[in-house]
Formats: sequence, C-alpha cells, structure tokens
Amino acid sequence: MLDMYKPGVSSGKKGRVLIVDDDPLILGMLETNLEDDFVVQTADSGEACLETIPYFAPDLVLLNIEMPGIGGFETCRRLQEERGGQPMPVIFVSSHNTLDKRLKAYESGGMAENELIRAASIRALTHLAETRDPETGNHILRTQGYVRLLATRLRDHPRFAATINDLYIKMLVQSAPLHDIGKVGIPDAILLKPGKLTTEEWEIMKTHTTLGSDTIEQAERDIGQPVGFLALAKEVARWHHERWDGCGYPDRLAGDDIPISARLMALADVFDALISKRVYKEAMTLENVREIIAAERGRQFDPDVADAFLSGSIEFAAIAAIAADHQGGGQ
Repeated sequence: MLDMYKPGVSSGKKGRVLIVDDDPLILGMLETNLEDDFVVQTADSGEACLETIPYFAPDLVLLNIEMPGIGGFETCRRLQEERGGQPMPVIFVSSHNTLDKRLKAYESGGMAENELIRAASIRALTHLAETRDPETGNHILRTQGYVRLLATRLRDHPRFAATINDLYIKMLVQSAPLHDIGKVGIPDAILLKPGKLTTEEWEIMKTHTTLGSDTIEQAERDIGQPVGFLALAKEVARWHHERWDGCGYPDRLAGDDIPISARLMALADVFDALISKRVYKEAMTLENVREIIAAERGRQFDPDVADAFLSGSIEFAAIAAIAADHQGGGQ
C-alpha cells in the first residue's frame, strides 16, 4: 500500500516525516505519535519509499532496516544517491542494535541528529508518558510555556544572565516535556490511585525523579557523546521537586545548588497543579495561586524566580487558559 501525498495540500510550517515499514502496526503507532506535530506520510516498502520521495519531499525519513524487497540500508543508499549530494536525514527503526548494523547504517547515509529527530523523539517519549497517566492532558504543553516565559523574563537578571540565553531557552523548552518521564516506571496501583497515597506509596511515587534521570543518563551513555538538551532534561527530571530551603527530594538540594532549569520547572509544575482542575479538586483562582507562591518565596522557590512569576502572573494565567484541558487537569 502506498498512500501518496497529494501536491497542493498546504502543510504550513510543520516538518514532513516519511515513515517506511512493512509492519502496519508499527506504521500506525508511529503515525499516531507524530501526526499532531508533523505532516506524516507512510510507505510499506523500500520501493514505495523511493517512489514517494519526489512527491512528498520529507524533512526526515524513519526507515525500517529489514523489509521484503529492497531493505532499509539499500533504500537509504539509493535515496542519498538520488538526492545528488543533498543529504536526507534518516533514522533507522529496528530492534537490532549490533555494531555491524550501526556501521551499515552510517555507511548507507543514516544521520544521527537534527532538530526534527530531536522533536520527534521527545514527542514519542511524551506520548509514552501520557499513555500511563491519562490525566496528563495539556500539562506538558502548559509547563513548556511557563518555563519559556520564566526563562525569558530572567535572561537579563544579574543572577541568571551568564546561563540563560537564546540557546539555553530553546533547549530548556525542548527538554521540559521529559520532566515526568520517570512516571512510566511507577506501578499503576500507585500512579493511578484515586485516593491519598500511603507513606510507603508516596516514597515509591517520589522515585519517578530518579527513574527519569537514570533513563536519560542511560540514553546519554548509549549515544556516546554529550547532547545539550539531554543534560537539561536530566536536570529537570531529577530535581524539579527540590526546594529552595533544602526540604525537597530526591537529593535535598538547596539554594543555588539546584540547577536553574529545575528551579524554573519547579515553579511551573506547582503553578500548573494549582491553577488546573483535577479529578480531586477544582482549579484555584489566580489570586489564590499568587498568594501561595508568594508565601513560598524563599522557601519552596528561588526568590527571584518567584518574583518573575508574580510580576507577570497574568501572562502565565493566559497560557493556562489557552492550553486548558477539556476535561479535568494534569498530573
């Protein structure tokens, strides 16, 4: 089956992703994960991939290695040759992870990283977290907006100017959706429990911070080289529940020992929890939320981060309203 792209259909500014796999279940899963953020086209063979390229002009190809007919490596080699020196970003999708497979992938023209690959990977992981916690809703989108706004408001502050610049803000926003990725490892009986957690259950729930950071750290080791946004993702995953006064978890960091990224995420996460409706509570008013965050200035939150919120709380409330959940709130 070849579902041909129809020329003339506008895709706006969305990137184009071509998914190539002979397994319809894999095609469907990847298409579902990516279609909200990208214009997605599918092909079920290497031959269909090569036929589709001239019509669809993808920005990225997700390519299975082992398929009937033309395999993934040969498809990639031909694709790169036909591009006449203009490389096509390719990610090989396979359960095989041996050294010879990696070498063949490299030799055939598969590329390691670009912004589209990064965005697709984060989106897929985010969807994975959402499947475990159906009440997540638009929490991820809102917290991205909050941390972007906080970082932008603090970039010229003397305490933050040496760290926060355009690149830092970009990477922080990209990594923010992974702050709760560790919840994938929390048992359903605890993660989805409608009532109050016991002391033992709460201790297990708190491990989502270390589970998340450990997972991202393993990804860094597998890659074999540092990747900027993964370093920030690891920070926000592990330390977004630390407190300025040192009474948070998992490491009881205090003050400036808490990375800036985690300090921003801490306030964004709490603000969203307070301003959003949950199954067990109604949404608080902005006035009440402001009072709580002001009271925690210098206790739970970095004083200057709290001030950046308090001086622009209407903008934060606007983000909450624009990306509000249709039913219920986030986790």
